[in-house]
Amino acid sequence: MSKWGDRLKKVEQLAQSFQQNPLTTPYKPRLWPLQPSSVWKLFPRQSLAISFAQSCREAVHVFALEKEKASHGQRIFLVTSYSELWHYYRVYPQSLMHCYEVIPEGAVCKLYFDLEFHKPSNQGCDGTSMVSLLIQYVCEKLMEVYGIECSVKNVLNLDSSTDDKFSRHLIFMLQNAAFKDNLHVGRFIHAILQPIITKLRSERDVSQEDNSKQALVSEVDQSPDMKRRKQEERDLSFLMVKNKDGHKCLFVDLGVYTRNRNFRLYKSSKVGRNAAFTVAQDNQFAAKPAKGMSVEESVFFASLVCNICFTGQRILTWDAPEKKEAESPTPHCQQGSDSNPGTLSGCLSSPYQEVDNFVLTLVRKDGVQGSIRRWSYFAAEQLLVYDIAKYRWCENVGRFHKSNNIMIVVDLKEEVWYQKCHDPDCRIFRSSSFPLPQEICVSYILTLDEDDQAYLMDDTGNIEPSQASNGSVCTVEETPEDVWGKEQDEQEYLKSLNDFEENSVEISDQLLLTCVADFDS
Repeated sequence: MSKWGDRLKKVEQLAQSFQQNPLTTPYKPRLWPLQPSSVWKLFPRQSLAISFAQSCREAVHVFALEKEKASHGQRIFLVTSYSELWHYYRVYPQSLMHCYEVIPEGAVCKLYFDLEFHKPSNQGCDGTSMVSLLIQYVCEKLMEVYGIECSVKNVLNLDSSTDDKFSRHLIFMLQNAAFKDNLHVGRFIHAILQPIITKLRSERDVSQEDNSKQALVSEVDQSPDMKRRKQEERDLSFLMVKNKDGHKCLFVDLGVYTRNRNFRLYKSSKVGRNAAFTVAQDNQFAAKPAKGMSVEESVFFASLVCNICFTGQRILTWDAPEKKEAESPTPHCQQGSDSNPGTLSGCLSSPYQEVDNFVLTLVRKDGVQGSIRRWSYFAAEQLLVYDIAKYRWCENVGRFHKSNNIMIVVDLKEEVWYQKCHDPDCRIFRSSSFPLPQEICVSYILTLDEDDQAYLMDDTGNIEPSQASNGSVCTVEETPEDVWGKEQDEQEYLKSLNDFEENSVEISDQLLLTCVADFDS
């Protein structure tokens, strides 16, 4: 009994030691000491990837990948950080050479363009000159509408042209300004290109000999507003090109301003093609590398449409009126009615309606009926910024401001919220952080364990379906039993395992504790 008692006492002592010196958490690789833990998850569907990215505390983003041997149009979706993607982007260019940035719904983003035309069908077109004219025109409109100075030196110009196709991406680096989301970018571009869009529609109607439509177009053309716009707008006919079928179309692709848009990355090509985006020869934008960053890496970071910091950003909007499509859009957010106290006063709700409702409870109390005038989502930092109307309580001054409104900032990553101000005296003020209610925090259903990934990337950069994935992603063929050996083989394996355990050298618990203590020190 005494021997058993000593054994039990030793176990209790070891248990106490392990409690005081717990084992370290599982190691997760880092690119370098200052970087956060590594996140690299692959999903078969975009919705799963977006949900996982929103649940991560790390600053991660969603990218789409095309594989050479996959069926046409099939993509898998990667969740990782900008830094980690760039690291493996250079190491495994073959595996990641068809990569797209997913522009999240509602995310604040840069002004961007996708330009292209079919060279054989447009022999007289000078693509480089067309790009220059477009940049000049857009810069003039930015000054006219928003008062923002911009030049060709603020535009990253990427080229992936071939002998058959002229192709460019333009990303505008506006000084302390960005658009509310890519839907607002699309509306702004539609508005400033309205003269050429109207002309294109008119010529299509004429070619189809649709008299009723032509009469309607002619009537619109004779309106005072249309005449005034035609006098004010320059000739944008250089933007009209022909497609492969010889039909007229626009040099500017207006279809790239949709929710969760996949936008091809710098140094990536489309699957089946060898035409990756590189810096164009006529590019005048000069990337300014941060300390320890190469010029090429700084170009990559600049090319990311949603890589925008919250601090000091002016949010640009452009909302079209709901009445008639023929009316000109306006660069102001249309204010909604306050008749329903349970709805937002202003633009449509954010992608996080539960958070919207929580913010409304913060600004509707003590008899004050505040509302959300506008929201902005910064995907790079996972911040939701709410401009508040009719509620001006400021923690800094301890009272309501007389005229200036406040902001409620919700940090989805840290699951906290705080208040900031538009008042000049409180502009640099930030209130204390308060936790979000547990019921509106994103649940961490998905873990960082690799076992539940649909796809995995091995040490050589090959991306293959995971064995843990379900049948809809990867079908595992049944293997005959004789491939794995007979029962005799299993018995010999067990015998070898027992022999190893009996003859192996036992490592004492004290030695293990010493090693842990040395590691911690």
